[in-house]
This record gives sequence, structure tokens and C-alpha cells, in this order.
Amino acid sequence: MQRRTLLRLLPRIHSQNIRARTLTVSVGEGDEPLYADVPRPSRNKSERKPYPTPMKVLIRRAKEEREARKANPCRVLEDAPDNGLLVPELVDVAHRVYRARETVLFGISKLLDVIPLQRCRHCFEVHVGCVGHEIRTCTGPQSGFRSATHVWRRGGVQDVIYFPKCFHLYDRVGKPRVGHDERHSVRRIPAVVELCIQAGLDLEKYPTKRRTKPVYCIEGRIADFETETEIDETKSGLDIVLGTMNEEVGGVNLDSLIDSEPIAVDGKEGNVRVSSVVTLESWFEMISGVRKIMEKYGVQTCGYCPEVQVGPKGHKVRMCKASKHQSRNGLHAWQEATIDDFVGPNYVWHVRDLNGPALDNNLKRYYGKAPAVVELCVQAGAPVPDQYRSMMRVDVVPPGRDEVDLVA
Repeated sequence: MQRRTLLRLLPRIHSQNIRARTLTVSVGEGDEPLYADVPRPSRNKSERKPYPTPMKVLIRRAKEEREARKANPCRVLEDAPDNGLLVPELVDVAHRVYRARETVLFGISKLLDVIPLQRCRHCFEVHVGCVGHEIRTCTGPQSGFRSATHVWRRGGVQDVIYFPKCFHLYDRVGKPRVGHDERHSVRRIPAVVELCIQAGLDLEKYPTKRRTKPVYCIEGRIADFETETEIDETKSGLDIVLGTMNEEVGGVNLDSLIDSEPIAVDGKEGNVRVSSVVTLESWFEMISGVRKIMEKYGVQTCGYCPEVQVGPKGHKVRMCKASKHQSRNGLHAWQEATIDDFVGPNYVWHVRDLNGPALDNNLKRYYGKAPAVVELCVQAGAPVPDQYRSMMRVDVVPPGRDEVDLVA
């Protein structure tokens, strides 16, 4: 009797499982692909950043290096920049990245005189427009009492683009780590500038050691047999070469470009549009150059906080205050950095009309996003880049506030 009852119920249970599975797939497919390229909110602060390179690959590389060290305890490092030498094809890229960064900062400062920028008082949310948006995404102090609404104020250049700072290394191979006791004696500079210096850029304020001979690796330790006299003899010739390259690569002068470029629209609007185009081009040039350099020169970031360090290893300064820092005695949990850790894009909501009404919280699924630099340049007259057209939802027409309930 019990067996007959069970057999009678099996088709009904099977049909319910199929119906539930179909509903789950249809809901997932309807939501995810359409909005997959829009950046999600920041992760939980207690979680660690994902590894760019899988852990199995890192373990395999460490085993190969250990076996090679045992097989040949004393060897000459041949690959640059691990051997202390420069990568010749990246010296020009370093100069261009440095000049592009200066152009981007100069262009943003000029565009902010025309395009309004809003910054939340309690969190890092930024909005390009005359009025701040009404989307409830604030995560600052006491945001629960404000229903996660933002409190807006006027923003500046540092709110549009963020360059984290790191310690300047005089010798990236001989002394790649900064100790805790050296935290006040070693200068901190923008990480982009430090990356350019290690890749071949020479600045008088930030001296660095340039070698002409590769270093030795003796049982895992770096040994440099190049004398100081040899370094002094070759330094003058290297300075002449880098100085000539610096003059040839010279950065884009925004003022001269505005004066010499033929402008279709006369007056202030034409100048603003040209400034936005030049700033956007310099932004893409800087990002592409940083990616090329990071393929050769290592950049480390903490797995729990925004700290970065340019070099083969992270520093030993006990300054981490993120989650689980007590178990590490304040030391950072170093791992490989990505371009987003190195140059903060700071995504903002895209606005169709600067003078229009504020973005509604109920319509946020129809709005797109873009890096703050891109949004600022687009609002100033630059064309929408092809790689951000889908992310900015240019082809999506959001419904009106009174039409939200009519949309399925």
C-alpha cells in the first residue's frame, strides 16, 4: 500500500522540480546578462580581494623557483627587470605615462570649472551633475538612520581620480622592502610616478639606482658586484640618453593644443570640448601604458585594504587597519595588484542631462555607470568611447517616475 502511494506521488514531485528549475533559470538569465558589465557595489570589507593569478599557478611557480635555486645556487639573473636592469622598450612608455598623468590632472582641473561635481560627505560616492542623485547606496557612518541616502557637497580633482601612494625605493632589487622603522624617513609618492621611475623615468627629487650589469642570485639572495665608480662613470651617459628621450617624448600641452587646434564652435564651448577630448585620450594612454609596464614590473597590494607598493615585494610597515590585522600584527597581506587597485577608476552613475531631475532610486536598474573621468569628459562634449557605451546604457531609455509601476 505504501509503495503504491509513493509511486503515485513521484510524477507530481518530478513535475514540481522541473517547474522550479525552469523558473530559476529564467529569472537568472533575465537579470544577469543585461547588466553584467555594470560595476557591482564594493565587496564586504571582511573578505579578501580575489587573486588575479590562481593560487595553484602561484604554488607551481614557487616550486619551480625553489628547484632552480637548488640546482644552481649561484647564478646570474638574465631577465630584466629582475636583474636590476631596465627594460629598454618600456622606458619610452614610462615617459608617456608620466606625461599623460600630468595632462589628465590638468584637464580635470579645467573641466571642473565648467562641469559640476558632487561628493558625498559620509562615503566615497561621487556624482557628475548639478544635483546629487537619490540612489540609496551610502555606506558611511549612520547611513541606516538616513535610509542610505547621500549628503552631497562640492567635489574636487581628488574625487574624480585617485592615485594611491607608496614608498619610494632607491634600489628596487638590492633593497626591495621598507622596514617599519624606516616609515618616516622614506618618502611616499603616487604609485604611478614610482612605477614610471622604476621603469626608466628620472626625476631629480626622487633619485634611484641605475645598474649597467646584471646582479647575481646566491641561494635566493641578491648579490651586486658592480662598484660605485662604475656606476658613476655610466650614470652621466645614462642621464644624457634619458634626458634626450624626455625632451623627445614631451607631454601634451593642453593650452597650446587649444590655441592651435581648429575648433568648429567658437568661444568657450569649443575650448571645453577640445579639453575633454584631450583629457580622455590622455586617460586611455595612461591606462594602456600602465598595463604594459605592470606586465614586467611587479606591483603589490594588500588583500584587505587599498595599500599598494611598487616593487617585487611589499613593505614591512605595520600600518594595516583592515579586517584581521590583529592576527598579522598590523602587517599587510600582500598579493598581486590589478589595474583597479593601482589607478582607482571611481565608477559613477551616467546622467543624460546635467540640468535634468535627480536620478530616482526606483529606476536605478535602467541607469548605467562609467569611470568618473570618462563621465566628466563625456558631459563636457567628448564622444562616448565604444568600450563604455554598453556600460553607460546609452541605448536604454529609462521610464518616467510615474511609469515605474507599469514596467514589467
